[in-house]
Amino acid sequence: MPDITVLGFDWGAKRIGTAVGNSITRSATALRTLRADRNDLKFDAIAALIREWQPQQLVVGLPLHPDGAAHAHTACAQRFARQLEGRFSLPVALVDERYTSVAAEDEGAEDVDSAAARLIVEQYLQQR
Repeated sequence: MPDITVLGFDWGAKRIGTAVGNSITRSATALRTLRADRNDLKFDAIAALIREWQPQQLVVGLPLHPDGAAHAHTACAQRFARQLEGRFSLPVALVDERYTSVAAEDEGAEDVDSAAARLIVEQYLQQR
């Protein structure tokens, strides 16, 4: 398996947690949470992260109800994933993000959104 860098996102309407990981260690590091009222500013911040980390893969957490059913935010996260793929021409994988925020809170994370993104990236890497 080639060494790849993965940039992950915990999508939210107001905040987007970010994390980076690699396939060799199958681990990830929380980066920061992006906050911006306008989409263009969010995508500018994402573009800066892509330039910095040069990922070969993007991962977006897919919010689902505990029983696995979709809800209103599921479609929004899927749209965000399509926008990433279209803007940056990188492959985007969707990863079930159920309970990642709860797990991040249980770990005592100061930035729950970026910690949840770290868990999303690690889940992706472990499933590869």
